[in-house]
Formats: sequence, C-alpha cells, structure tokens
Amino acid sequence: MKKTFIFLAAILLQTAVYAQTWKLDKAHSNLKFTVTHLMLSDVDGSFKDFDATITSSKADFSDAKVSFTAQVASVSTENEKRDAHLKTPDFFDAAKYPTISFTSTGITKTAVNKYKVTGNLTMHGVTKPATFEFWHRGTKQHPMLKTDVAGFQVTGTINRKDFGVGSAPEAVVSEEVTFKANGEFAKQ
Repeated sequence: MKKTFIFLAAILLQTAVYAQTWKLDKAHSNLKFTVTHLMLSDVDGSFKDFDATITSSKADFSDAKVSFTAQVASVSTENEKRDAHLKTPDFFDAAKYPTISFTSTGITKTAVNKYKVTGNLTMHGVTKPATFEFWHRGTKQHPMLKTDVAGFQVTGTINRKDFGVGSAPEAVVSEEVTFKANGEFAKQ
C-alpha cells in the first residue's frame, strides 16, 4: 500500500512539474464571430480585448486545459452604431455582463492535431456546456524570442438565444453564431 501511494504521488508530482502554461500573444491572435442578417448576408464581428491560456503536459496538447475571457465592451463589427446597439440590454448588456468566458472540462482527439474541446461557456450571465473544434496548428521556436510558440484555431457554433442574447427574430438576425479564433501562444 505504501509503495502504491509513493508511486501515485510520484506520477502526480511529475505531471505537475511537466505541465506547461502557454499564454496568448494578443498581437498575433483574433476572436471573430459571424451571424446572418435578414437570412441574406453574413455579418462579421470580433472582440478586440480578449485573453486565453492553455495548460498541457503533453507536446501534442492532447491533455490541454483551455480558458478564455473576452471583454464584451470590445465588440466590433466595424459599424459604430451597430456596435453601440450590441452593447445594450437588447443584446449583450455589456454593463451588466462585461465578460464572455470559457473553461474547458475535457478534450478528445479526433485526428492528428485535431480535437474536440468541451467546457462551460458563460455569456450574458448564462453558463452552458459547449463543444468546439480545436486544431493545434504546430509548435516551433520563435526565431527572435528563442522560446517555444504554438498556434491554434478554435471553431464552433452556438445558439445566441440559449444564452439570452438578443430578442430579434431569426429572420432578422440568425440564432446561430459561428465563432472562429486563431491564437499564437508562447510557453511560459
């Protein structure tokens, strides 16, 4: 029994020692979304202020833990009037719900460097489970910083009404919102 305990403690310690934290390089990253307007055209937007962290003890990120937070007030659709409207209680209610966040609870490998990451997405004061596609685009040493960097792309679709965002009917603004994030992360 004592040997088993020591063995398990050694494994846990080794995992803790080798777990690496990867921080977002905001200058080389983006968080975008797309909705359909009047069932005719796609309207793209982004969040200009966001952050993310990935922790993993494996080089292929198959045990990755992912978290991100976006500041709702940073929403941008390249139209000031629409952006101001999105920040009101009609949609995001940025004053009452200033952040959107995601914390992963699991990751499943689906192909080489491709995963499904599941977790809890919180938006507009509502937390619901969500699943996103997670693509590890590669890892290499940054030529100037001399540190390891890794690239990721995360994509997925949610229903905005599941989170109480916007009362506009689907004929005006689609209920489905597609997210696409590209991130470059530096090993800490």
